[in-house]
Amino acid sequence: MPTHLTKHSRRLLRGTVLVCALALGATACGDSDDGGSGQKAVSEADIQAALKEGGTITVWAWEPTLKQVATDFEKEHPGVKVDLVNAGTNKDQYTALQNAISAKKGVPDVAQIEYYAMGQYALTKQLTDLKSFGADKLSAQFSPGPWNGVKAGSDGVYALPMDSGPMALFYNKKVFDKYDIKVPTTWAEYLDAARELHKADPKAYITADNGDAGFATSMLWQAGSRPYTVDGTKVKIDFSDQGAKTFTGTWQQLIDEKLLASVPAWTDEWYKGLGDGSIATLATGAWMPANLESGAKSASGDWRVAPMPQWKAGDKVSAENGGSALALPELGKNEALAYAFVEYANAGDGVQTRLKNGAFPATTADLQSTRFQDTAFPYFGGQKANKIFAESAADVPDDWSYLPYQVYANSVFNDTVGKAYVSGTTLAEGLESWQEASVKYGEEQGFTVEK
Repeated sequence: MPTHLTKHSRRLLRGTVLVCALALGATACGDSDDGGSGQKAVSEADIQAALKEGGTITVWAWEPTLKQVATDFEKEHPGVKVDLVNAGTNKDQYTALQNAISAKKGVPDVAQIEYYAMGQYALTKQLTDLKSFGADKLSAQFSPGPWNGVKAGSDGVYALPMDSGPMALFYNKKVFDKYDIKVPTTWAEYLDAARELHKADPKAYITADNGDAGFATSMLWQAGSRPYTVDGTKVKIDFSDQGAKTFTGTWQQLIDEKLLASVPAWTDEWYKGLGDGSIATLATGAWMPANLESGAKSASGDWRVAPMPQWKAGDKVSAENGGSALALPELGKNEALAYAFVEYANAGDGVQTRLKNGAFPATTADLQSTRFQDTAFPYFGGQKANKIFAESAADVPDDWSYLPYQVYANSVFNDTVGKAYVSGTTLAEGLESWQEASVKYGEEQGFTVEK
């Protein structure tokens, strides 16, 4: 979903990012015994001692499977109390978290943060670098996209991945069979399929898209575009590369030929379209099955999953769409106990608990396990869709970067790129406007921005 911020939270983020960015040079250095991160190394003995001593940790998260994880963690460590708080989903929690950090009061010990928002907190030193706990040694446990997300463009490790969203093409097989349309393996074939479908049934569309920042950045990622380069407080923003042109060249035709349903995602109308076949595909993250099962129940058995269409025939390139991690805010109190919970939830026994309750893993071993890949989905006609999702996760390039203020950038997406869906503005022009707005904002916050 597109991320929007209230006027109040925008002002808050601007002030906080500016102060922290300008102070970064003073806070990023210092002698320590952990290789220069400025933090003292925490041993396994320290963590075990914290668990034995017990205490309460506050975890801010909206991910539902963590409820059972917290219960199990408390049972395993009787002296520990996990206060699990839903402070709001994504942008709402980020606003609350920024308020708490600014006030230096009520900051949670653990916070769920999506990958696209990680840089906002990591660069400004609002998160604990988990390398001091040895988290960097866990890198091999996670698939490349999520691990890249928690590094936030630097050598630090600012969270442990909780889930991931490797992309796939969800398509309505019933509709495709009805009109004898081939499942596309390239985006050129996807365009042809869109034309065939809409010609056969003017009320049917290949997909719904009226402008979404998360979808657009994922598509750019897969197309080979790398618009963001981040080096501390030095940022480069450039949407003129060939990858961006590849994406806009095809997607602009879908817009110009009116082949996209202009139905807002996650609305009743959107789910209705997915249920009745008038919206025939979704290119989105592997977390989508549960949403289809609950939101478009009537279409059970109609849908299937296929690999993402490729920009070049024969390639095997995917991208991430969504996903989040658990981080330790710098102002949190019991860091050793908090880290123990995060490691349990995301790299320990808690992973299996979350998988059993419907989460999609970021852990390579689980993605590659026979048990996971052989899971049949009744909604998809018994298809073992996890095999496709696992292959997608392995095919995600790990060199993508988000802006350290991506939350703000996403909030102005519909004011820039989104105009291409409702006016004569082209996607390429929209990306240029988005770039200009992002450059202006970055400079206002004290970043050195190259364009």
